[in-house]
Amino acid sequence: MARLIIMGPPGSGKGTQAEVIARHFSIPAISTGDLFRAHVRDKTELGTEAGEYMDRGEFVPDHVTTAMLRQRLEDTDTGNGFLLDGYPRTVIQIGALDEILAAKQQTLEVVLVLTVEDAELVARMLQRAQEQGRSDDTEPVIQRRLELYRDETQPVVTAYTQRGILLMVDGSGDRESITAAAIAAVEAALAGLRQ
Repeated sequence: MARLIIMGPPGSGKGTQAEVIARHFSIPAISTGDLFRAHVRDKTELGTEAGEYMDRGEFVPDHVTTAMLRQRLEDTDTGNGFLLDGYPRTVIQIGALDEILAAKQQTLEVVLVLTVEDAELVARMLQRAQEQGRSDDTEPVIQRRLELYRDETQPVVTAYTQRGILLMVDGSGDRESITAAAIAAVEAALAGLRQ
């Protein structure tokens, strides 16, 4: 059983790490981006509502995101836990997740944060933009995304730090080393909880 969250700034490799870590613990990686795309593709009521915001380049409101997550956590593959990627993004969403889990008599166990220096994040994203031909990913745009990420997630990081379930893992270096460090940190934290 492992109920986890992974957080990290744009360019930190969070999505890649989420997949590998989730596989290691035999739990699903649940990304809000994937949820949005699935609902929009399947033309669900929530997908239609989310799509309107996404088309305007706006954030999908908390109540829509939370409703999608609530449904997803009812799926049988979450019986042994889950790894959330992209939720919670706000203090309001922390409260909503607490309520969802409390209704299932569960609690969140570990929040993993990948930390990477800004200079490395900018270099990674500029390289990715070049490789993928994304001319809109310029250095000022990337810096702004990093600022927004920090402003948005700092209250979430603070809240989970106060609960004593936040783990910081260095997200710089090669992918395999980061994965190994992240898995070791989570395993140690879970072992401590089960004693």
